Amino acid sequence: MKNIHEWYREKLGNKVIDNLKKNRFNARYINNKADSINYLEEIINEYDVIAFGGSTTVLYELKLQDIAISLGKNVLNHNIPNLTVEEKLKIRKKQLTADLFITSTNAVTVDGRLVNIDGTGNRVAAMIFGPKRVVVVCGINKIVENVDEAIKRIKFISAPMNAKRVNSKTPCTETGQCVDCNSLERICNITTIIDKKPPLSNIEIIVIGEHLGF
Repeated sequence: MKNIHEWYREKLGNKVIDNLKKNRFNARYINNKADSINYLEEIINEYDVIAFGGSTTVLYELKLQDIAISLGKNVLNHNIPNLTVEEKLKIRKKQLTADLFITSTNAVTVDGRLVNIDGTGNRVAAMIFGPKRVVVVCGINKIVENVDEAIKRIKFISAPMNAKRVNSKTPCTETGQCVDCNSLERICNITTIIDKKPPLSNIEIIVIGEHLGF
């Protein structure tokens, strides 16, 4: 059964990779988390100023921020404890012009589109324009059929868990699913669909054949 699951994940992942390449993205499929960490460490080592989007996949499961710190890189981290609102904002703005920005995506469609919903917008802004290089890391569980299914996945899977992760006082942290609230702490304020690679951005998408993130 394990071989069947691996076969399916590889077929699905490579189909998405082919379509991402048709949409002008740099893209690759990596079978497992360990190999992806090795590849990403090589990329991190090429740059000096590194920034990360708020991502369970990137920060906690792959621990890429820890790797960047261990390599002596200048890491732009707006989640350092005890930062003031002004200090966090200053770091977020610097992240937009980092040498390397690493994040995940809420969903990727089979036809090669990236779909994301953000609360503040700094993550999706950096994905689209600014950093010298952007690397988007995506677990196989985030592949969906189309944009409608992507938004549905985000609203009913990703957003409630992310709201819970950051301790937002929103209805979804009580109900477990989106109710399209009007809360001041709502994390679903900005929806972006990247259909094709923007001409002035260097974006690489890595699809990993394991379940990662929300």
